[in-house]
Amino acid sequence: MKKTFILDTNVILSDPHSFLKFEDNDVVIPTVVIEEIDGKKRLLDDIGRNAREAARTLDRLRQQNPLNLGVSTEGGGTLRVEMNHQLNRNMQKVFPELNNDNRILSVAYTIWKEEETSEKPVILVSNDAIMRIKADALGLRTEDYRNDRVTAPDRLYRGFREVSVAPGIIDRFYRDRQLDPELLNMDVYPNQFFILKDEAGSSQSAVARCKAGRLVPLHFGVEPIWGITGRNIQQRMALELLMDDRISLVTINGRAGTGKTLLALAAALTKVVDDHHYRKLLVARPVVPMGRDIGYLPGEKDDKLRPWMQPIYDNLEFLFSADEKNPLENMMMGMKNIELEALTYIRGRSIPRQFIIVDEAQNLTRHEAKTIISRAGEGSKIVLVGDPEQIDNPYIDSTSNGLSCAAELFKEQELAGHITLVKGERSQLAEMAAELM
Repeated sequence: MKKTFILDTNVILSDPHSFLKFEDNDVVIPTVVIEEIDGKKRLLDDIGRNAREAARTLDRLRQQNPLNLGVSTEGGGTLRVEMNHQLNRNMQKVFPELNNDNRILSVAYTIWKEEETSEKPVILVSNDAIMRIKADALGLRTEDYRNDRVTAPDRLYRGFREVSVAPGIIDRFYRDRQLDPELLNMDVYPNQFFILKDEAGSSQSAVARCKAGRLVPLHFGVEPIWGITGRNIQQRMALELLMDDRISLVTINGRAGTGKTLLALAAALTKVVDDHHYRKLLVARPVVPMGRDIGYLPGEKDDKLRPWMQPIYDNLEFLFSADEKNPLENMMMGMKNIELEALTYIRGRSIPRQFIIVDEAQNLTRHEAKTIISRAGEGSKIVLVGDPEQIDNPYIDSTSNGLSCAAELFKEQELAGHITLVKGERSQLAEMAAELM
């Protein structure tokens, strides 16, 4: 049965071609959504880019037919712009305020009542939880937009699995120092880790990584790397990926205090300062939105960056054992191969032979993550770290952010690896806060 979908503004701003992805169903865009898109088109970030792209696409479609009358889509459905944006009288009794959200809600409510006799499903699509709650209160069917999500939240790729196997398989792994992945009877991805446990219930276990089509032991994390050792098995897995020069993209997620940034910096300093495998270490954070200038902060460039990059400085102070007598600035003064940068001007650059760390990558959109990864030149390594549970960007969530998308979409590639850190190591208090609050 064909359905009618009414789209909220945030759906189009997250995916500028979303209105063309509903197959043979009818799609309705309220005029207030067009107005809100118009208000975003001058932004220089990803939201502005999507607003402009949506406007260009709608402008091409209107050449087929007036949008208020409807145009056909490639999937066999229709797209139209609904002109009636006055509050429905029945809805006005519940939500009387004349704001944009209620105008969108009124369009959906009115169409739902008009289609009630035909029993044609009418669905409001919104990424705004409050909008969905309000629609549900009116009895209107509502959904969030799923097309921009790589998978369901509970199915996100973790980078490791616990597997129960026969004791003989664990013995063979220790004896041969390798194992055929087919013995696990499951899908195995490149650079995926496995915690092999005795199915008989003994304490015998082993940790393996899929490398070049074989399960092999871990090599890093026990001996100090720039003074850091893996405190738990997931941290050892992370160091395994960070120290492997054949892996060009590493994604690490985990709650606050799990050591994501510290591990990445320790590996980077080893590779850049000690081994000279990379020409430079570049550390960036998307706290300053991509495309916006940092000129509104006082001081020179370094002064402007300092507030945004303070968490990186904190980690570097720990790694360099900096104190009042030996401040970090003095230690880094002679190191021209360490650069802290905003993501503002990364588009258009080519960055060869650099170890690139992007902190707080959960606040990147999928397009921004693509922009950053595509900047990697020959011989560069990119590490995206972040916590998908702490997203500040209102247009993405735990499954549509750039970090989760990169981990999921690259999981079958030999040049990429992912790990989820599960245990906090900052302090007992920090771990309790992450769990209880």
